[in-house]
Amino acid sequence: MAESLGFVNILTIFVLAIFVGNEVITKVPPILHTPLMSGSNAISGITIIGAILAVGTGRETLTVVLGMAALICATINVVGGFLVTHRMLKKFKKFKK
Repeated sequence: MAESLGFVNILTIFVLAIFVGNEVITKVPPILHTPLMSGSNAISGITIIGAILAVGTGRETLTVVLGMAALICATINVVGGFLVTHRMLKKFKKFKK
């Protein structure tokens, strides 16, 4: 019973985090998108480290599968964030003649 209560608590926190994250992101004005992308990249970098640690322990199959999924998603987020930031910064460079 104690394990299922812990799972319900974790699931509740996860669902609430989804709703709060969605509300916060939809309220961000477009001008602040790129600075927030940099912060998101830093957080995703921390997620990559945690996912590597989860995969590296490899104690259970579920841990490895969820760790790999987190690693793939966080890597896509970091690469996409850098590409978007690079593209945005390229718009502000002066053209060479």
